[in-house]
Amino acid sequence: MNAPELHQATALKRDCDAVLIPHGTPILIAAGTEVVVTQALGGSVTVNVHGNLARIAGRDLDALGMEPQAAAPQARDQARQGGGVNEGLLWEQLRTCYDPEIPINIVDLGLVYKCEVTPLPGGGNRVDVRMTLTAPGCGMGQFLVEDVRAKLAQVPNVTEVNVELVFDPPWHQGMMSEAARLQTGMY
Repeated sequence: MNAPELHQATALKRDCDAVLIPHGTPILIAAGTEVVVTQALGGSVTVNVHGNLARIAGRDLDALGMEPQAAAPQARDQARQGGGVNEGLLWEQLRTCYDPEIPINIVDLGLVYKCEVTPLPGGGNRVDVRMTLTAPGCGMGQFLVEDVRAKLAQVPNVTEVNVELVFDPPWHQGMMSEAARLQTGMY
């Protein structure tokens, strides 16, 4: 299958579930509907459909003629080997989570306030994340939280992931990495 190129119209191959951005409202996009891929990062795709942005999950990428993303392996099976968690891998995984409107990962956007590992008494480890959104009213928060949870659960020896969405301190563009500010022109 040939994947659609960015910013070129393509017709959906089948009916496809999606989520309107930034409201978070679930929609069904009918087969044959023309969409324009605006972003394909972190396993999901953002499309423009009838003048609105929508997020298509990795499991539904076949509707665009792309290879669907496989389900994440369960970290519980990996934890049997015992041991700690490589915190560098946690941050690598967080850098694969993208804001659906901005082609910059959540770490460089400055949305992650905390990522800590706590060994559990019965074995395994819990990862606690505190993060925010660029705008408190963004309906995509639950989708970003689930993306973070699923990706961190893939790291060996992680058996629990707790993601807390907070709005204090409020996000501002000064929290972005220098590279992100340069990329967006917000310097």
